[in-house]
Amino acid sequence: MISDIKAVRPGTPARADSIPLFQIIHADDSLLVLNKPAGLLAVPGRGEDKQDCLSRRVQSLYPDALIVHRLDMATSGLMLMGRGIAMQRALGQLFERREVYKRYLAVVDGRLAPAPEPGGWGLIDLPIAVDWPRRPLRIIDAASGKPSQTRWRSVAFDAAANSTRVELEPLTGRSHQLRVHLQALGHPILGDALYAPEAVQARAARLLLHACALRLLHPASGALLSVESPPGF
Repeated sequence: MISDIKAVRPGTPARADSIPLFQIIHADDSLLVLNKPAGLLAVPGRGEDKQDCLSRRVQSLYPDALIVHRLDMATSGLMLMGRGIAMQRALGQLFERREVYKRYLAVVDGRLAPAPEPGGWGLIDLPIAVDWPRRPLRIIDAASGKPSQTRWRSVAFDAAANSTRVELEPLTGRSHQLRVHLQALGHPILGDALYAPEAVQARAARLLLHACALRLLHPASGALLSVESPPGF
């Protein structure tokens, strides 16, 4: 039960019986930085079976904690929550102005050669739209899609596994953006039950996508807040 979760110090795992771990990475009077496990919803979904989620578990420890942004259920990693409506709004404005730096790590199918740009970074600039007949899936749609941009950089190729570890920096925040953009490159993420072929899905027990870094100016103090979380894969 969520109510069984006890208060924990930042960086300490918190859990209830049979519930995957989540971590409080940073906590102060204004905001929280959390490490969400894969397989846990960020916010409640529709139906009684989708009420357990990160936001409700965190609110059992910090009742004033409010969602600012989300991660897909299958994605693990760093999430921010604001303490109180004013801080939720202030953090939301930072996201709207693209003043929150986010980085992800993923493992994708095949060899993704380094981009020729300086530093090895490439840019995926492909508009994304809802695939209405197959909701909640998204598709690349040049006619009606919303502008969507992702920076990417190949980190390492594993010849034995025929996979590439990739760093990702979303410049926009569309649903499923990283998953759709990598699929469009021809390199879907291992374990992706929505966008990868069955053979690629089967190569990992979970989606190998992790939000590994967040950086922003703290709205209350003005100090730089920089947090990292290594992936578990």
